[in-house]
Amino acid sequence: MAVEKFPVEASHILMFARSVGDYNEIYADEEYAQTTEPGSIIAPPTFVQASAQFDPDYFLRPKPGKPWFGSGKEPTGIKKEDSGGGGGGGGGLHAEQHYEYHRHPKPGDVLTATVKPGKKWEKQGKRSGKLLFSETVTEYRDQNGELVVTARSVGVQTERPVDQ
Repeated sequence: MAVEKFPVEASHILMFARSVGDYNEIYADEEYAQTTEPGSIIAPPTFVQASAQFDPDYFLRPKPGKPWFGSGKEPTGIKKEDSGGGGGGGGGLHAEQHYEYHRHPKPGDVLTATVKPGKKWEKQGKRSGKLLFSETVTEYRDQNGELVVTARSVGVQTERPVDQ
C-alpha cells in the first residue's frame, strides 16, 4: 500500500487509540504528554496501518457500488480468484507484522508510505504442500523525508487447500 499523503492529526490518534481500546493519556492529553519523554502526543504502535484509508486502491477498502471482499468465506459472493488475492490453488494469509520505530509519529506529521519487496522463501507444509512466504517492507517518511517507521509484513501462500 503506497500512500502519497497521510496527515497525522490529534483526532486521528485519539480515535485510533479508542478503537483499539488503548486509553493511555499520551494519545489524547497534550498537557500530560508534555510531561513524558516524547514531550507531545504520539500515535499508538500500530497507527501507521491506518494509512490504508488514504490509499484509494487498498483492496480491503470498500468501494461505492461494488461488492465488498470483507472477511469470512465469500461473505459477499466475491470469490478469491476475483479478488486479486494470491495465486496457486491454496489459500493465503497474513503471517507476521513487525514495526521498527525510528521516532514516534505525532500530530502535524504528514507521512508518505513507500512499499518495497522484501525477502522470499519456501518451506514444505505437512498438509498444504509448499508454503511460499513473501515479505513486504513499507517505509513511512515524514514531510522532511526522514524515516519515521519501517513496517515489515509477511504473507504466506499455500500450494493447495488443506482438506478439512
